[in-house]
Amino acid sequence: MTSFEPMKNDLLLRTARGEKVERAPMWIMRQAGRYLPEYHKEKGNHDFFECCRSPEIASNLTIQPVDRFNQTTDLIDAAIIFSDILVIPQAMGMEVVMEEGKGPVFPHPMRTPDEQYKEIMAREVNVKEALEYVYRAITLTRQKLRGRVPLIGFCGAPWTLLCYMVEGGGSKMFFHSKSWIYKYPQESRDLLQKITAICVEYLAEQVVAGAQIIQVFDSWAGELSTQAFDTFSLPYLKQIATDLPKRLAELDRAPVPMIVFAKGAPFSLERLCNSGYNVIGLDWLHDPAEAYKIARQAGKVVQGNADPGILYGNRESTTAVVENMVRGFGHGKQGWIANLGHGITPYATPEALEFYLQEIKRLSTAL
Repeated sequence: MTSFEPMKNDLLLRTARGEKVERAPMWIMRQAGRYLPEYHKEKGNHDFFECCRSPEIASNLTIQPVDRFNQTTDLIDAAIIFSDILVIPQAMGMEVVMEEGKGPVFPHPMRTPDEQYKEIMAREVNVKEALEYVYRAITLTRQKLRGRVPLIGFCGAPWTLLCYMVEGGGSKMFFHSKSWIYKYPQESRDLLQKITAICVEYLAEQVVAGAQIIQVFDSWAGELSTQAFDTFSLPYLKQIATDLPKRLAELDRAPVPMIVFAKGAPFSLERLCNSGYNVIGLDWLHDPAEAYKIARQAGKVVQGNADPGILYGNRESTTAVVENMVRGFGHGKQGWIANLGHGITPYATPEALEFYLQEIKRLSTAL
């Protein structure tokens, strides 16, 4: 077992466990990325997935926002490993490429339960071996962080991964995804179950490698009706939350806090509060005070939730949004991890993000 230096800042971990804290911990989805000038320098001529597969590059990219925003005062309270949710479909045998200006593309998506589907369902995935580069990046990052902040591991939710695998990339209509669940419901459930088992093993191996908290991203949850969410997303999210601690126990590891983020699906809040996750991620469709009340009644912590678009605005607008969040989320003293309601979007600047973080720290410390 690899040993790491003691934690110097465990604010996020304490908050995720539900403890009272001195202020709201802060981290940002996509905090390591192309909005940072140093990202482009480190990335060089490597394509995106080459960066993910290089433990050295991935670890350096992971640490960049910690280095940048914690120079004079702590504004980032966690690092999240530089990787992608689509490494799981790659491990399952599907080709994924990152096209400039377009994003991830599957050259050969699964349109129907044909031979490709049968091959993927029959293939035994050695999760430890296929995704070893991620675990090596996690261990290296923990060593480089030297306890400055905790490290977050993550995976995509089964429903979201199915969408990518059958759509071939992002989508506006989700024609193929919905064709699958309504034409081939049993095959859809079988595929979701296979993805779920891989997610559990993948997250467990991330923890073994050094991840101290994990997040499950259900980026396309909002494409489902409540009935469809209850059938094709929620059961598999719950299974991850149930099975991961069991798998960690088998590996002689302690459980870690778990975050779930279902974007675009405000109806899912109470459902997810009845799952095994410690933290419920919120997008900007939630009212802070209302969501906080529901979550706290269930003993859950919330994370979020400003519209990333505030980073395009002026400082007065940012302060107003942060003031509303701090009031709504218990003044940052218990049960709230500050974040955006989704990842940093194109054209946002490091300076705008820095001011957002400064305001959260100022206001959640003062109140």
